[in-house]
Amino acid sequence: MSSQRGSVSVLLAAGILVVLVLALGVTDLGRVLIARSKARTAADAAALAAADELALPSGADPAVLAAEYAARNGADLTACTCAVGTFEADVMVQVTTGDLLLFPGGRVVVARARAVVDLPTG
Repeated sequence: MSSQRGSVSVLLAAGILVVLVLALGVTDLGRVLIARSKARTAADAAALAAADELALPSGADPAVLAAEYAARNGADLTACTCAVGTFEADVMVQVTTGDLLLFPGGRVVVARARAVVDLPTG
């Protein structure tokens, strides 16, 4: 029976380590999912702003408006296909997660959105 002495301490330490690693993983997953949501929101806002400017021109550059709306939502605009004379805007944005706890270094989350304005004819 004395050979079993201390085995509970080892099992408890291993269990605490497993719980700690799982908690760090869940925290990192949450940060990535929040960044994904932020990127999607920023892409939608940027595409809508650019499409609105294409459909109802105010004299501003649609790509500049898309970049502004992406920045307001915490993202960087990486691409904007919004040709003047069309009513369609396709944008791509990226959001950086920052340093993660379990996996060192930040991750970049990319999102795309497309907005088309259908103006009534006549």
